Amino acid sequence: MKTWLFVLTGLLCFELGAQVQKEIFESFKLQERRDVSYYFPENYSEDQKYPLIVVLDAEYLFDLVVANAKFYSEHQRMPETIIVGVHQAEDDIRWDDCDFEQTTGLPTEKGAKFYEFLGTELIPYLETSYNIAPFKMFVGYDITANFGNYFLFKDRSLFNSYLSISPVLATEMESRVPSRLSDLNQQIFYNVVLEKEKTEDRQRILQMNNAIKSIDKESLHFFFDEYDNADHVSIAAYGISKAFDNVFKIFRPISPKEYKTEILTSDEPVFKYLEDRYDMIENLLGFRKPVELNDIMAIYAACLKKDDFESLKPLSEICKKQYPDTMMGFYFEGEYYEELGEPKKAFKTFEKAFQMEEIDFLTKDMALDKIDALKADFGY
Repeated sequence: MKTWLFVLTGLLCFELGAQVQKEIFESFKLQERRDVSYYFPENYSEDQKYPLIVVLDAEYLFDLVVANAKFYSEHQRMPETIIVGVHQAEDDIRWDDCDFEQTTGLPTEKGAKFYEFLGTELIPYLETSYNIAPFKMFVGYDITANFGNYFLFKDRSLFNSYLSISPVLATEMESRVPSRLSDLNQQIFYNVVLEKEKTEDRQRILQMNNAIKSIDKESLHFFFDEYDNADHVSIAAYGISKAFDNVFKIFRPISPKEYKTEILTSDEPVFKYLEDRYDMIENLLGFRKPVELNDIMAIYAACLKKDDFESLKPLSEICKKQYPDTMMGFYFEGEYYEELGEPKKAFKTFEKAFQMEEIDFLTKDMALDKIDALKADFGY
């Protein structure tokens, strides 16, 4: 029997319709029963993959993370996620779970077991039972924030993203973390959030910040956010939303600023910008995001603005696949043929568009105007 096999009480029969569920997880590694909370998106689908967020100190942080994740995903600022929170407040067990040896900075015997519990029991269960995307995020606070660093020291980091809220650093971690981040050959998002008021580890955290900032590596995405008016309690609320902004920036729809400063100023074909953007999302998050209607319209507008009519053809193919019942794909294709100097193909394509459903600003009258103009010019 594999060592990570375990028993779950109640979880196997709970319905995904209940978005948040607290269950008892019986751990073989810990030889303990642990309270664990789960959040699943309301519209969870077997056809979609979901990033996983692992939250320690669930009594304090789980609801904050869930609330922010729901708000951000509803506004297309991050993907829908599955969130698991491990409760650690009872008997202050967080300090036992995440304790370290003062001389070496390594986890204690209990800490090593807790590490195995997360990495070889809890996460594998979710991966085999639900549609978990490769992208995983760790969230911890003071002593539990430090614990996340131990996952950096595997050959390949278990997590792609870390949120370290006002960490209590283990021995030499201010130098070990920068060294490891420099060596890791994978995309890593590393967020440190700190209050301005003095803490015992403040100078060491600032030292770590300076060392990480000096690393010149495209695969490392480092964010250090310090807040003047936060204290050691309120910093958690500040940190979660800012980390989501940092990590999932690429997931947002194309903004007016991005359109003006990046798309219109680029020398590359307009469609390549869209293609590269969605390839990057897939590479970073591990799943293919459907192309936003907002992004299609931004690229379409840029095609016209820059007279890049060649980009209309691949854009039209995306529209046919993603919005097959609408006129968008055939309308863009018709404009492509029109600009290419192939009026007969343009005429037939606009006729197809006319028979489809309207979408956004595209109307049947617009397709009819194109058809009438081609009739007048070429007698079709």
